[in-house]
Amino acid sequence: MERYQVILTYDGTDFVGSQRQTRHRTVQGEFEKALCRLGWIGRSVLMAGRTDTGVHAIGQTVAFDLDWLHTPDELCAALNANLPADVAVRVVRIAPSGFHPRFDATSRRYLYRLFCQGIRDPLRERFAWRVWPAVDGRALPALAQIWIGTHDFAAFGSPPQRGRSTMRKILRSSWLQHDDEWWFEIQADAFLYRMVRRLVYIQVAVAQGRIPSEAILRALSGQADLPAGLAPAHGLTLMEVVYPSFDVL
Repeated sequence: MERYQVILTYDGTDFVGSQRQTRHRTVQGEFEKALCRLGWIGRSVLMAGRTDTGVHAIGQTVAFDLDWLHTPDELCAALNANLPADVAVRVVRIAPSGFHPRFDATSRRYLYRLFCQGIRDPLRERFAWRVWPAVDGRALPALAQIWIGTHDFAAFGSPPQRGRSTMRKILRSSWLQHDDEWWFEIQADAFLYRMVRRLVYIQVAVAQGRIPSEAILRALSGQADLPAGLAPAHGLTLMEVVYPSFDVL
């Protein structure tokens, strides 16, 4: 019996999130079905974290124990042969016996994509948020720098469990332009529930001139209320979960 670490990629459009649910299609549910076809008899795989309905992933990490008599590459091929078209295994490797993809993680990295266009773009809007009126792109890079460091993000999300800390350490935060798109990349020790989508929404509001940038600083210090709202889920992708002892990519 070995513990395996798997890196999953998926299109979140047709999933009600990643975490298994009884009556809805989820990433975990589809992955466990594929594992069962390979002789897995476990109760539940371990995941690095959950993604919301509609959120995508390139670097979701899953772990499980399995009696497998072949190589990790052969396990990768067997899993992909049994998974639906909107989920794929990128990497399979043997992990330490006590490896836990959630509790052993040191940071997580997300990417949010948006573009500014008045007319809808059905092909692109599956993976990026169409924003209109247009944002002032010159304002975005400076806004990203505000988040770096340790702050109380109570105004930007909720903890996984009520009463837990809302302090988070942002390791990296940037806006970069790719052709006519803006990409927001952020890496942190952990994230609050819906935190990245909230951060994007507020930065877009500032870059559209709807609220002043100073409101962000006041909100981080608990001195101001911000308008309600979240960026849509379909623009968000979990890119990577980082571990101290070995790389995941």
